[in-house]
Amino acid sequence: MGARDDSDEAYVIGLCNQVLGETALTQHRFDWLLGDPGAGGRQVRLPVDAYWPGHQLVVEYREIQHDQSVPHFDKPDRLTVSGVHRGEQRALYDARREAEIPAHGLRLVVVRPADLDANGRGRLRRNAKADLAVLRRLLDRAGDEDRVTDAFRTWLLAEGWTPVEPTDRWTDLEAVRGEERLICEAKGRTSEKGIDADIAYGQLLRRMTSQDARTRYALVVPSSSVKAVERVPGHVRDLLRIEVYEVTDDHRVRRLPA
Repeated sequence: MGARDDSDEAYVIGLCNQVLGETALTQHRFDWLLGDPGAGGRQVRLPVDAYWPGHQLVVEYREIQHDQSVPHFDKPDRLTVSGVHRGEQRALYDARREAEIPAHGLRLVVVRPADLDANGRGRLRRNAKADLAVLRRLLDRAGDEDRVTDAFRTWLLAEGWTPVEPTDRWTDLEAVRGEERLICEAKGRTSEKGIDADIAYGQLLRRMTSQDARTRYALVVPSSSVKAVERVPGHVRDLLRIEVYEVTDDHRVRRLPA
């Protein structure tokens, strides 16, 4: 326990406690967040790094082994219950958390060393003042991004779409309706509307791996960002199969004309 208490993860969670004014439940396990079944069919409940019930918020601190191959952590010569090495299973379970936690009405915020003051190996320098400022922005922005995502998910269900586990782990939301597939990137309120809109378009471009015309892409933004996303002309969005949706402050959804 002592090593975990002195870890970067514990440091980040402690700063989040300061921001939120609530002490997290660490290594919390939900009954509905399960690992793959073992040889006897038993499924272990997967832990989350931190859960704040009063904020309905989960924070995952993802160290570099979550995004890079690290043999010490991956142990490629050992297979897990999923039939893959630990690095692949880590990615599988990270994606499961990203799908299941919002599906159960909770906000999920993922924090990485690159978000904070860290060295090249991903170890935090523990610059509390700078790190607190970043975490305040992340937690605040994620709150509105989750509002936008949740409102759009509700709208999709009403329109006959079924949300599915994303094929790309970085996709905010993916849904199918018959032979149609919609891959969505959501953004919340931001002080850098133009930059965030450009980043969102770039994120969608990287996910355009299918040439199937039945696969389309959605950029979902709050009303405050509509002008920024409309800087890409409608005919260009149409050629790229990108649809833009506005989520108003009272959670209504409307598709912007091409």
